[in-house]
Amino acid sequence: MEHDPQPTVVGLPENARRELKDGERYIPVVPGDDVAEVTSRSISLGLILCAVFAMSAAYVALKLGQGIEAAIPIAILGIGYSQLRPRKSTLLENVIVQSVGANSSHVVSGAVFTIPALYMLAAEPGSGVAQPSVWQVILVSFLGGCLGILFLIPLRHHFMVEMHGKFPWPEGTATTEIVLSGERAGGQAKILAIAAGIGALYDGLVLTLHAMGELITFKVVWIGKFMEGQFLKLALLNNAAIVGVGYIIGVKYAAIICAGSFMSSWLLVPAFHAIGQHVPGVLAPGTIPIGDMNMNEVFKYYVRIIGVGGIAGAGMLGILQSVPSMVRSIVANLKGMGHQDLRAKTELPRTDRSLPTSVTWIGLAIFAVTAIVFFTFGLGIEHAFGFALAGTVLVIVIAFLFAPVSARAIAIVGTNPVSGMTMLTLIITGLVMKKMGLMGGPGMFVTMMVGGVVCTALAASGALASDLKIGHWLGATPSKQLALKFVGTAVAAVFCGLAMWLLSQAGEGFGSPQIPAPQASAMKEILVGIFGTTEQPLQWYLFALGVIFAIVLRIIGVPALAFALGMYLPMEINAPVLLGGVLAWFVQHGGSEALIKARHQKGTLIASGLIAGGALFGVINAGLGVGFGNETMAKLHLLNEHQFEGMLGEGLAIAFLTILCLVIVNWARSAKAN
Repeated sequence: MEHDPQPTVVGLPENARRELKDGERYIPVVPGDDVAEVTSRSISLGLILCAVFAMSAAYVALKLGQGIEAAIPIAILGIGYSQLRPRKSTLLENVIVQSVGANSSHVVSGAVFTIPALYMLAAEPGSGVAQPSVWQVILVSFLGGCLGILFLIPLRHHFMVEMHGKFPWPEGTATTEIVLSGERAGGQAKILAIAAGIGALYDGLVLTLHAMGELITFKVVWIGKFMEGQFLKLALLNNAAIVGVGYIIGVKYAAIICAGSFMSSWLLVPAFHAIGQHVPGVLAPGTIPIGDMNMNEVFKYYVRIIGVGGIAGAGMLGILQSVPSMVRSIVANLKGMGHQDLRAKTELPRTDRSLPTSVTWIGLAIFAVTAIVFFTFGLGIEHAFGFALAGTVLVIVIAFLFAPVSARAIAIVGTNPVSGMTMLTLIITGLVMKKMGLMGGPGMFVTMMVGGVVCTALAASGALASDLKIGHWLGATPSKQLALKFVGTAVAAVFCGLAMWLLSQAGEGFGSPQIPAPQASAMKEILVGIFGTTEQPLQWYLFALGVIFAIVLRIIGVPALAFALGMYLPMEINAPVLLGGVLAWFVQHGGSEALIKARHQKGTLIASGLIAGGALFGVINAGLGVGFGNETMAKLHLLNEHQFEGMLGEGLAIAFLTILCLVIVNWARSAKAN
């Protein structure tokens, strides 16, 4: 069937972002019925981008504890691809590509902030926790994503129609502008794709070919050796993806994160070591006297736990601060669920046709049965029906209360307080399971699986609300958006699970300097604190010190979570984040307001490409290592291990990283003011 061509679009209607007057109705950009929307092109491209960004986002979140928002780069790539086709995609096809592909980031946020804790616990002797299988991770992610979607279906009319113009929708606004830009976004896609190729090539040279050093310690110049002699660490990871993350974060936030690292490496580590000279015995959780430890060991056994306490404290403080707003949101959302559009389906225009509320009830019934079966038979725990029933009830109740809160948070401030709500879920679930008699490793396993489902549901509901708003403004069919969300969630869950499993098999696993997984580490310590059965129980004096740091930071107005992440993550990971932030400052410094804006947009595209390409290659490299083995991979190395980690490798790394930085700055500053 022939479709009407995409109309020429200038921007959103005048009343798109303000409250409507009495009797006024919002007419979206594409109100007609005969426009291509759900096509084989939009679905296939959306699912491909969903898979790619699910793996990339998993890598970045496990490395830095920072989620990446995939909606904007996916929208740009979708539009850019359509420019290469004989028939350009319609506006609504591009909305579907973005909506399906964006499932990647919310599924990843739910999974990687929780499930890696089980891998860490499984690696500890005496924990009694089994390592989760790939299919368990996939099913947890899929169930959580579906639950978040189900709870937003009856609230679509409330958020999109009744609350029209009352929320700013910052993330949705930015993505909508990209989708509307059409031809300009096609040119941006070229920049994004080239930058992704550079990121993949650069990190491939480091990780797979060993063409230059991965860790820069500055021993090739005098400063590195001098600081090491003072028991001070100075190191930087040679990684294009992390530099890109720092660029997008910006110099202010990156400086706060790195300040946490400076405090850990330049104050706490030397202080612990100096005090340890006067403590002859072994102080838990260390295994040797502190005086005999090197810098990395002092950081691992003592200082890092303070950072974990800071992350947990920041999350819980965020929940406490948000309680009044959350209560108001819950009350408003409960009222909103009763204000459905009661017109018959035939009377509704296409842009108002949503899935019926009955889908939520049927879906919840299917979810409940599936969750009970999964928790009963899929976790390897005997006589688990009672625990499975309790876990399923907790998941549904907590998600029912907090999923709409996440959606409202995205609508107002553009950020989702998912980590704090997940910590609260773990505490409630852990205490319930312990009260029911489920102790030790099985108790921690079930509790974390429940937390994983809830965390994914909360992330999914927030992301879905933003996507529905984009569709509402532009004229997508809500029922088609919602239905395809389930498909996108399944694909994202599969590729996130595969990426997580591959990364868990690489190097020293999660919790190591290579893959720190900071958010999951905080979740793990909460479990250990509740069940307390591992050979290395939670050191409350260190954990509490981190919580105190978080409280002090909150009082003085410093973002506690960012600072605590810096305290937990090794300096070599945070230093390139700061480097990226400094590059962003250079790019945006000087010139007219229009020129600065153009440079900012181009620089963000370049950084996004570096993240996508570099992070994706990080996962591919882990897969190559698992598939071919270390001996086979060693044959590809251009430098042997001694040269790679020695002066030659470090000298090459400094030279190539300098070139990469110059390319980023000059490329971004070449932008012209519109």
